[in-house]
Amino acid sequence: MNAVQEQPVRPEVVKSERQYMIPEVNIEETNDGYRLEADMPGVNKNGLEVTLEGNELTLEGHRQDAQIKGELVHRESTAADFRRVFELAPEIDSKNIAARIDNGVLTVLLPKAEKVKPRKIAIS
Repeated sequence: MNAVQEQPVRPEVVKSERQYMIPEVNIEETNDGYRLEADMPGVNKNGLEVTLEGNELTLEGHRQDAQIKGELVHRESTAADFRRVFELAPEIDSKNIAARIDNGVLTVLLPKAEKVKPRKIAIS
């Protein structure tokens, strides 16, 4: 089983009036934990919410329409809501999860609990 697994879309999300875009993610394992990167173009810190409830990590971001100062000729980028949910394995140290966003890329660091990290055994 992977330490970070995507959760299926829950019925209450599907029935919501809000339509969510699913951000693309990359998940990388290191010796110390996992690094999850989610693409949320146009989302900044104020439009972002990362929550952990039980073992469920939820990423939500909101992109607002860009303010146009001149006459709008054509627009393809609009306001959007992003959402993705992951189930975390017990091996994740949930008290030390950290997140940051930079240029529309959300990075979430998911450290491994000390009890599952490899360690050397001293030989006497």
